[in-house]
Order: sequence, then C-alpha cells, then structure tokens
Amino acid sequence: MASAQIDIPQDILDSARLSPEALKQELAISLYAQRRLSIGKARELAGMSLWQFRQLLSSREVSAHYDEKELLEDLDTVSNWDRSAS
Repeated sequence: MASAQIDIPQDILDSARLSPEALKQELAISLYAQRRLSIGKARELAGMSLWQFRQLLSSREVSAHYDEKELLEDLDTVSNWDRSAS
C-alpha cells in the first residue's frame, strides 16, 4: 500500500495542541464533513473503529451522510435478503 507523508513542524503541532494522531483525526473529520471521504476511509485515516469514529463525529455534531437514495438502496437490499431466505 502506498502512503504519503506530510511534514508538519513540531511547533505547529504544539501551537495547535495536537499530537500527530489527533491531527489525523481532525483531518479525517474535516474530509468526511466535506464529503471528500467516505465514513470507512475517514475512520481508517483517523485510526479508529467505525463505532469510535461515529462517536467522535457525534461529539462534534457532524451528521452522518445518509440520504434518501442510500435509504432506498438499503431497503432494496433488505428486501432481497428476505426473498433469498424463503
């Protein structure tokens, strides 16, 4: 897996009162809120489980990206599960 590194001077981290891990979480929250990352990729960047990341989003009052189209897709999926179980 390829990766990229960003050099951030320690004095910047100190001024922001952030550890490198906390900075990654902040970046993940921001990119998710801007709809640039899915929740799965954002939680991966944050180094958190899905449950932990959802809790973090909730604490920051960042709403889940779940629209009517996704709801209809999920309902269709559930409907198909019921048919295949018969």
